[in-house]
Amino acid sequence: MNKILAALLCSAILGLPLPASDKEKINERLEDAGTAMKEILAMPDTIPKDMLNKSVCVLVIPAVKKGAFIVGGTYGRGAITCRTGEDFNGPWSAPSLFRLIGGNIGFQIGGEATDYVLLVMNDGGVKAILRGKVKLGADASVALGPVGRTADAQTNGMMQAEVLAYSRARGVFAGVALEGANLEEDRDANKSLYGQDLSAMDIVRRGKVQAPSGSRLLLSLLERTTPKHSS
Repeated sequence: MNKILAALLCSAILGLPLPASDKEKINERLEDAGTAMKEILAMPDTIPKDMLNKSVCVLVIPAVKKGAFIVGGTYGRGAITCRTGEDFNGPWSAPSLFRLIGGNIGFQIGGEATDYVLLVMNDGGVKAILRGKVKLGADASVALGPVGRTADAQTNGMMQAEVLAYSRARGVFAGVALEGANLEEDRDANKSLYGQDLSAMDIVRRGKVQAPSGSRLLLSLLERTTPKHSS
């Protein structure tokens, strides 16, 4: 009987939402994502405006550090926001929390904290990522993002890629190879943030929640920088 009671108690505990302190940490993570994006867009060589306008979603993973390892690879947490509307012609959505996991990510420039920005370029990439778990390069094609305010996707690989990937470390911003890395929705974090069990698709495409306070900087920045989608 004691074993049964212990099992029931354990199940009850696991089913509880994360405490308020975790919600505060998640909002801080969203603020960090907004700060990282603001600093990246202020750089002389940054994400080309044309690429931002063509993108349908933006995923920002701030400050992935050298010590942030799990077995077999690097681990970072961030958030994705997508343009709303059937044809991606609406404002930017509330964010869904995601994890970036991969043994081949590495740290391209020393051991400094690295920010990652991923642009999702078409509906195929959106559907692949918002399924909840995707391997870049296999389930969704990925290419090094072009850099420079007036740069464009010059190669077929870039033009056809579903995801364009960037990294920033030690003040240097560049396209980055993320083949083999996994993106997974952080469902527990989303539940803590929004108070209900929702999928990434529910949050960013079905519009079932309002944007939290921590995402204000990121969303306002994207609304100012790239308010309209261009195909």
